[in-house]
Amino acid sequence: MSRKQLLSTCLLAAAAVVGYGVMKTNSAQAASTRVFEMRTYYTNEGKLDALNARFRDHTIRIFKKHGMTSIGYWVPQEGPQRLVYIIAHESREASKANWAAFRADPEWQKVAKESEANGKLVDHLESVYMDPTDYSQIK
Repeated sequence: MSRKQLLSTCLLAAAAVVGYGVMKTNSAQAASTRVFEMRTYYTNEGKLDALNARFRDHTIRIFKKHGMTSIGYWVPQEGPQRLVYIIAHESREASKANWAAFRADPEWQKVAKESEANGKLVDHLESVYMDPTDYSQIK
């Protein structure tokens, strides 16, 4: 699956989830400045299950604590093992503050250290910031 196909699939899935009312924006101001971030984590050999467990058991909750809204998480059916997810931030500026607070969080630091006791989970990652189109169901 090409990167373009993967992006399209992820965005369609996120729009479908949001279209069913899973996520609602209460503020018109937030809708106009909100930015979406798609991150792809390429895992080291045999580490995808451990990465999924870390997200399931810890990361998503810590994201929320630092102002990051989870949109969705996917594991592609083909290609290298990786986790693809989309989160929303109130703005691009807020994303910088959110990530800084997340990385400095003692709970996150402990979780990261413990989950990587047997080696790093992620080989490398890609991050893309996106704005919704005027016809997008998610804003």
